[in-house]
Amino acid sequence: MDGGPARQAGPRLILGSASPRRLELLAQLGIVPHAIRPADIDESEAVGESARTYCARVSRQKAEAIGAGPGEVVLCADTTVALGRRILGKPADRSEAAAFLTALSGRRHRVITAVTVATPERIRQKIVISIVRMRQILQVEREHYLDSGDWRGKAGGYGIQGPAGAFCPWIRGSFTGIVGLPLSETSGLLRAAGVRIGTLAE
Repeated sequence: MDGGPARQAGPRLILGSASPRRLELLAQLGIVPHAIRPADIDESEAVGESARTYCARVSRQKAEAIGAGPGEVVLCADTTVALGRRILGKPADRSEAAAFLTALSGRRHRVITAVTVATPERIRQKIVISIVRMRQILQVEREHYLDSGDWRGKAGGYGIQGPAGAFCPWIRGSFTGIVGLPLSETSGLLRAAGVRIGTLAE
């Protein structure tokens, strides 16, 4: 025995996301997935779709697109920022990221993460909604943040776990959900699907 972490017995866990943040959050549960298979789906919003419905649909469609084979558990998630009825996804460029930050400055917004866990037998899903208050952002602060590039690939054009955390003095809800994977709800879904928590996958 080398005293290292135990290996996971049971189903093979497939992470349907290329997000390094979700991989890091899974590691906090003591889990390393057997494979990473990002889903390639159309993430466009449907006309009149609410942020909650959109997030739940996209997360489920990712899991369905990957498909859980025999002995597999597929974990997918989708995170979006909602300012009123407006959905702020991942900005296409610096200009859009700047527009998102300007809109969020001095206001409260919702961060919605839908987590989907699929097995060949069934699909389980949890939706976690957190509230973030963003203080007024000075133009020089906004430009400095945009220069950092930290906004790339992040819903709403910011990541609370990075430099933009300085813009967010107050949250209500799940911090890890805001980052991209609510650990309490995710661990519950994985346990229900037969994945052992606190051990490493083979």
